[in-house]
Amino acid sequence: MHTNRSETRQISIAAAPDRVLDVVGDARTLPRWAPGFATTIRPAGEHWVVNDEAAVDVRVDRAHGTVDIVSAADPRRGAFTRVVPNGAGSEYLFTLFFPEAAGEDEVAAQMAVVEEELRTVRALAEPGARG
Repeated sequence: MHTNRSETRQISIAAAPDRVLDVVGDARTLPRWAPGFATTIRPAGEHWVVNDEAAVDVRVDRAHGTVDIVSAADPRRGAFTRVVPNGAGSEYLFTLFFPEAAGEDEVAAQMAVVEEELRTVRALAEPGARG
């Protein structure tokens, strides 16, 4: 069985899950919290086009707290995220898959970007955030 390497990061956010989902589930906010991935985004039919290049789907399931940002051409590729209630706040979990050939430095660099994105999501979602 062929499997890819997965890496997950999480962050605690002092905001209700619905507020976190409002931030990460709205494709138009991607350039605000994930500028390394999307400097621009525009709707294109049922999909979104990132950086005038790649078509993605932003699949939101509020009942399950999931937001998956996946390739429109291959929905197995992308970022798989979940917002979990934690008391009055939330935990936001973000998983990426890497091909077996990905080197440790490549994975570490990408996950450092993810960690920065998570801090930005927290800043946007917590009370008092401008958004």
